[in-house]
Amino acid sequence: MDIFAETGTKEKKQGKKELIQLLEEKDKQINDYINDLKRLQAEFENYIKRNEKEKEEFSKYASYKLVIKLLNIADDFDRAVHNLEDSDVKNNDILNGIKLIHKNFHKVLEEENIKEIKSVGERINPFYHEVIQKVKSDKDDGIILEEIQKGYLLYDKVLRHAKVVSSENIKNQNLEEENE
Repeated sequence: MDIFAETGTKEKKQGKKELIQLLEEKDKQINDYINDLKRLQAEFENYIKRNEKEKEEFSKYASYKLVIKLLNIADDFDRAVHNLEDSDVKNNDILNGIKLIHKNFHKVLEEENIKEIKSVGERINPFYHEVIQKVKSDKDDGIILEEIQKGYLLYDKVLRHAKVVSSENIKNQNLEEENE
């Protein structure tokens, strides 16, 4: 046997091991790059979804300030219809015309997803109602007796809280006074 032949095989084996190790390192590096790309792609897709949601929310509530101003007009229509019904209006056509405009105005509000907050007879909900006054009553505490100003929701957000008068139970108050 030739001494040089043995040395060549050892070098070949050593070179083969180094190549295999280098290939394994490169495979690991490639897998790391692939995972990074997947992560970046997922983050970008989430960014796009979040951006779309924000655009949708913005367009949903873009008319917020205008709608609040229109609610004052709705209040004026409500008062006008109420006052005309209570008065001795000689011209029934005027009353009918204003009622029609009132109805159409509220129909437009509903089409724009603006809803009135139910109040009278309901229990006070601090998220929807603002108590202006408490009146002694034989009803349970916290029942709404009168609505001073209507409240409205735009989709699920409060545009304006309903201003209400709530009950304060006489019996409970008498018990408190007796305990003192």
